[in-house]
Amino acid sequence: MKGGAGQMKRAACLALTALFARGSTTMAATEEARYTVEQQDGPVEVRRYAPQVVAEVRIDGRMEDAGNKAFQPLFRYISGNNRAKAKIAMTSPVGQEKAPGEKITMTAPVGQQAANGAWAVTFMMPARYNLDTLPEPLDERVRLREVPGRRMAAIRYSGRWTRRRYDLHLAKLRKWLEEQGLVASGEPVWARYNPPFTPSFLRRNEILIPLRDE
Repeated sequence: MKGGAGQMKRAACLALTALFARGSTTMAATEEARYTVEQQDGPVEVRRYAPQVVAEVRIDGRMEDAGNKAFQPLFRYISGNNRAKAKIAMTSPVGQEKAPGEKITMTAPVGQQAANGAWAVTFMMPARYNLDTLPEPLDERVRLREVPGRRMAAIRYSGRWTRRRYDLHLAKLRKWLEEQGLVASGEPVWARYNPPFTPSFLRRNEILIPLRDE
């Protein structure tokens, strides 16, 4: 079992690496989620995100493992595993969010979110697509859906992709929201912008919390 789990993680790592690197050797060429900054305080920003369309896969399991399991079907979808056999450009970041029941509030380009005990992992589609122009997935696990525009508070940090670092910065962001009198309207999103080969001290990681509109 350990060998199989290790192979799965290595395969997911290679897929994510290829996903970020395909078509460009620089991250600057990768389309990111569109937003405007309304407020900034050190590593924390309040942002207004534009509406977007995402491809999603739901995975049971731990937060740390769900992304690895979901990358393969999502990567295959944007690589041509769809009825049009079309390739779709990579966007960033990779996000992960937890939400109750069927409510999905992801606004980061590639997201992962818990629903009914499962994680919903999403890749944001390039802005030029909508639900009518995206090719239909061949893998029944991949779903396409629209995400409305949303106001989000975000905290940025570097380092390894661990639950401990996630929980540490999530606590900082929630404390900041309380101090500012801002009210959350959904569950936090974990966003990752870099491929696995990026040194941890150079990685851009973020946690985003949807906010109640003023």
